[in-house]
Amino acid sequence: MNPEDYDDRLIDSATMAATESRAQDSSDRFDDDNRLKPDFIRRISEALARDETDQVYDLVEPLHPADIADLFELIGRDQRRPLARAISDLMGVEVIAELNDYVRELFLEDLPAETLADIAEQLDTDDAVAMIEDLDEDDQQAVLAEMEPEDRAAIESALSYGEETAGRLMSRDYVAFPEHRTVGDLIDFLRENPDLATEFWEVFIVDAGHHPVGSCALSWILRTPRSVTLSDVMKRDQTLIPVTMDQEEVALRFQKYALISAAVVDESGRLVGQITVDDIVHIIQEEAGEDALLLSGAGDGDINEPIRDSYISRVRWLIANLATATVASTVIASFEGVISKMVALATLMPIVAGLGGNAGTQTLAVTVRALATNQLTATNMWRAVKREITIALLNGGTVAVIIGVAVSLIFGNMALGMVIAAAMMTNIVIAGLAGVLVPLTLEKWNADPAISSSIFVTMTTDSMGFLVFLGLASISGIVG
Repeated sequence: MNPEDYDDRLIDSATMAATESRAQDSSDRFDDDNRLKPDFIRRISEALARDETDQVYDLVEPLHPADIADLFELIGRDQRRPLARAISDLMGVEVIAELNDYVRELFLEDLPAETLADIAEQLDTDDAVAMIEDLDEDDQQAVLAEMEPEDRAAIESALSYGEETAGRLMSRDYVAFPEHRTVGDLIDFLRENPDLATEFWEVFIVDAGHHPVGSCALSWILRTPRSVTLSDVMKRDQTLIPVTMDQEEVALRFQKYALISAAVVDESGRLVGQITVDDIVHIIQEEAGEDALLLSGAGDGDINEPIRDSYISRVRWLIANLATATVASTVIASFEGVISKMVALATLMPIVAGLGGNAGTQTLAVTVRALATNQLTATNMWRAVKREITIALLNGGTVAVIIGVAVSLIFGNMALGMVIAAAMMTNIVIAGLAGVLVPLTLEKWNADPAISSSIFVTMTTDSMGFLVFLGLASISGIVG
């Protein structure tokens, strides 16, 4: 055998062994869904309890920064600071940027302003803003005072924009170049300038007033002759994001136009930053979860949120729900005499209200999502209402037949079966209308339809369900 071939085989065997070893180590830390295993977290917790910092470091050191951030969420609250001390030199800006907001706030609250300023200067602008905006006003000013003037100006500019806007979300680290230059000039600029953004996918081409007039993907730049003028190769059709645009609308534009990055412009149309798809992935996840939580009145819904904050955000909606529930109770009270003469009515009332509530919730969820994704607008609003009425009629008819036959057989009273069938049909149609009209009305009034729609829909289906069922029972003559 050729000696070189033998050496190559040795190298391949060593590489394969190292790869298998890393895979085995990874299987000790992660389950099949790439989540940290409970046993692995338990070993770290036990090592922290024994103050064996070297063992803690050895266990954590192979983890990716995002996995270290997950670890801080999964261990006990009282162990987070000891863990941070044990792996202090692993607590780089990549880990801090990935931390949950509440966990990061706990981690940073004891650090001096100069340390926080040093961390912020190493982060991308958008990540630094996310960190600093969670601090109290006095702490914000103390941290900003310790920062370099250029970094401080960028963060102060971002903080001047409203929360959840493109101005807060954007990064000031972008590459712009004049339109009258050549591809060769741009390549030389990229190679010779050490202060450029470390990661970017396209170069924004600007005019003399720093207004974006086009963009060039890096792949185009590398494959185009140096002598070609940028104005001849750039893509002129681009999606510009105003600094005041809501982050949810920004995410929708990225999704609609399959963007990797986009230029952000101020009120005068000047280029002031860029937003990249990695930021949008977080926004899409955040906004999707936010709408679901708002519908349930569960606040932020973060398991790391302080108990007091969770209590305040949830109890106010429960109190509001308590107030609306009295409407349904008032309806029941007005038919007290009818119910006392026929106990079966009390047995069947929750069925009418419950199914109506579920039908309303289904329609509400579809409508709120359609509004959030711009699928439902003023253009197709009445078509959507007609669609939901049709679905409600089909659902109501199906359920009405089933419940009508069942009640007739169980109670031996066909008239009662017909009454509950008619009430069920009516309430499901009302639920469908409420589920689509309530969020549309709130949207028209510039109120977030995800916040309070569920309370109004539930009130409508409960009160109307009781009213229709007991009213029909009262006038039908089935109650002696």
